Amino acid sequence: MSNPFPIKPVDRPINAVVTVPGSKSITNRALLMAALASGVSQIEGALFSDDTRYMAAALKSLGIKVEEDEPAARYVVEGAGGRIAHTEADLFIGNAGTAARFLTAFITLGNGLYRLDGIPRMRQRPIGDLLDALRELGCDIRSEHEPGCLPIMVHANGLRGGKTTVASEASSQYLTALLLVAPYAMDTVTIEVAGTLSSEPYIDMTLRMMRQWGVDVDRRDSRRYTIAGSQAYGCRNYRVEPDASGASYLFAAAAVTAGRVRVEGNGRDSLQGDVAFVDVLEKMGCSVDKGVDYIDVVGPARLHGVEVDMNPISDTVMTLAAIAPFADSPTDIHNVAHIRYKESDRIHAVATELRRIGVDVDDRPDGLRIYPCDDIKSAAIETYDDHRMAMSFAVTGLRAPGIAIREPECINKTFPDFFERLDRLR
Repeated sequence: MSNPFPIKPVDRPINAVVTVPGSKSITNRALLMAALASGVSQIEGALFSDDTRYMAAALKSLGIKVEEDEPAARYVVEGAGGRIAHTEADLFIGNAGTAARFLTAFITLGNGLYRLDGIPRMRQRPIGDLLDALRELGCDIRSEHEPGCLPIMVHANGLRGGKTTVASEASSQYLTALLLVAPYAMDTVTIEVAGTLSSEPYIDMTLRMMRQWGVDVDRRDSRRYTIAGSQAYGCRNYRVEPDASGASYLFAAAAVTAGRVRVEGNGRDSLQGDVAFVDVLEKMGCSVDKGVDYIDVVGPARLHGVEVDMNPISDTVMTLAAIAPFADSPTDIHNVAHIRYKESDRIHAVATELRRIGVDVDDRPDGLRIYPCDDIKSAAIETYDDHRMAMSFAVTGLRAPGIAIREPECINKTFPDFFERLDRLR
């Protein structure tokens, strides 16, 4: 791809039936549960991207047998029954937040010395609340440099169990990490959530997947979880759903072109909370049809502005922000302060790039107010090494001439062939 990569506007409404790659969130959860199970599991329809490759490579570095068949979108994992064969490992996870959080909890089950690190941006992303929660369960963990940040060293001797408290306002992945490994603790684990729980649908996903793999969690409410000891994941053949966050860009393409996009493989019973992005589009004037295994979106002649709490579906904030200038009234996004600690400071990044193309924006600590703009300026969009910046503003470019995407290869994190699939919408 050229850098910057130009986006060619469409000259008529889109009308397409499409598929998207497997979900990153589901793929990485499935890889970890397959590694913890005893026996061989096949993960079909899996995502092969930077984030999942880091996860698979780390598991292999710990002694888990992982076979990769990228053309078939399949991982074959020989689980070790909650054991970690290697007593020493130095793991590198790039800027993969899910891998960082899940593996931090996983390596506490081992017996030895493990180090985990990432790129400079990953070292800035907080992980201290997870470390504190694991210490309450008897783990010996320390940060090498800045407290509560990577790189970390874990002197592991198994996970003791007991009661712990986790603050998950910055990321729901802290709670997910604890839930995923808790069945292999020496004793029953009780987890209490302190403060606000962000992106709660991802916890629902985790609990549903744990049940699918054979582990029950006693969930009193969203603030207390008990996982009885002596449970174990069962090896199985598992199919990964298409990525709902990735599908949001294609649905947004229908919305801004007054076109139609049908994504197959995701439906009304999806594990993924981000399918609710189409509910926001419906409020903006789109027609939405949710079937058992498809979702169909038809865009209106003109979008309407909306006010929306996007905490439950915060990975789609940027998708909404990228199409908001084409609405007939302002769009207000709130309760997403935690996205400042993602791959980029997403509130700052979105506001900066919208202003670059001539859009008026009010940015607040927890969100954005985006005003309609009838004269989008040509510009090369900075992506801040954030895949969602690249994909979101590419959708803007379908409607507004002169948009180009800098460092477009950052999409490899979750959606490596995004630009090819976007082009096929034509």
